[in-house]
Amino acid sequence: LDTLFLQVVIDAFRLINANMMVLGHEPRQTTSNLGHLNKPSIQALIHGLNRHYYSITINYRKNELEQKMLLNLHKKSWMEGLTLQDYSEHCKHNESVVKEMLELAKNYNKAVEEEDKMTPEQLAIKNVGKQDPKRHLEEHVDVLMTSNIVQCLAAMLDTVVFK
Repeated sequence: LDTLFLQVVIDAFRLINANMMVLGHEPRQTTSNLGHLNKPSIQALIHGLNRHYYSITINYRKNELEQKMLLNLHKKSWMEGLTLQDYSEHCKHNESVVKEMLELAKNYNKAVEEEDKMTPEQLAIKNVGKQDPKRHLEEHVDVLMTSNIVQCLAAMLDTVVFK
């Protein structure tokens, strides 16, 4: 079994009847209505495995629970979301993010004022190669809100559990 481009692939060798090859029939068959044969790679052709080697991609569907489980595999443990950050570090992080948000808000205001004075042609090429302050501001707000909500919930949970 091999995973390639988020697909599951079965690589296999098959003993092929020489009489079938003489008649020109394709001896390889799929054994599933979900998969299909892949063409042999250049490496397989170079090694002379064209007739004896094939791979079948297996298609399968995941339900919602399986998708959630796979999305959570990167987490270290279930307790990771419940650990509290040091309050002083959390406060410093909040201050730095809010300062960045202030700068982004100023830049966004300037951009909106400039857009009012521009022609449609100028608007089309205005942001090429530049940072979009609105998008970055939205990202900063999302990160700040998420970290503060997690910190508050974890603190409340700790006070209830360890009374």
